[in-house]
Amino acid sequence: MKEHIKSFLNEEQDPKAIEKITNKLNDLLMRNEEVGYIGVQKKPAINVFPDSIVLTNKRIIMCKPKNLGLSMDFTDYPWENVGATFVKENILGSEFSFTTNTDITISIDYLPKTQARKIYTFAKEQLELLKEGTVQSQSQFAEPSAQSQSQSQFAQATPEVNEVEEVETEEVNDFAEIMPAHLDAPQYFPPQPEEQSATPVPAKDSSLANLSKEELFEKLQNYKKLLDNGLILQGEYDTLKKEILAHL
Repeated sequence: MKEHIKSFLNEEQDPKAIEKITNKLNDLLMRNEEVGYIGVQKKPAINVFPDSIVLTNKRIIMCKPKNLGLSMDFTDYPWENVGATFVKENILGSEFSFTTNTDITISIDYLPKTQARKIYTFAKEQLELLKEGTVQSQSQFAEPSAQSQSQSQFAQATPEVNEVEEVETEEVNDFAEIMPAHLDAPQYFPPQPEEQSATPVPAKDSSLANLSKEELFEKLQNYKKLLDNGLILQGEYDTLKKEILAHL
């Protein structure tokens, strides 16, 4: 840790701020966790308690002093949750920011430009290492996963075919049960067009000569109603009408 502190002090870090942070980080670091870089704010005005950022091989830690420097808030963001990093150089210092997978943007401004560049470079390296590790782990398990998936699909396909065959067999059996025993039985033939004909045509009335004109006219009206209701054809009606008019 002391060697890291010496390298940071060559890049305009505040020695007192670095000392406070490193003393507290001794209790915060996890197993196999190492500090890669520490950046400290350097505002143009007097800033007794500057914010700082710590980058390790496992996470980003934002350090914000409070209570006149007697205590400090630490907020960490694992590299797995970091989406992208950015550096913006201004006239007075630079601003380093990064986004998380939950669309949260965290930034620290008034960093010396050298520190901001070092932080950005270190962050990019960690994200590349994380990406390479993810790709390698996926390639190791890709082929077995594909084989197991194909076997699973084949195992699921076989019972589905059997099930379809059983359903088709049941349908055929049911259809055979409802079929008539003799296909040539007349009751199962559809009715012929002759059987679906309308009301039979009235026979020729030979007693028209004995009817009065009023009765003949009434009879003609009855035939007209039969025609309108579709019970007789137009040709039949014309024939009956001609016979009645012959006796008027």
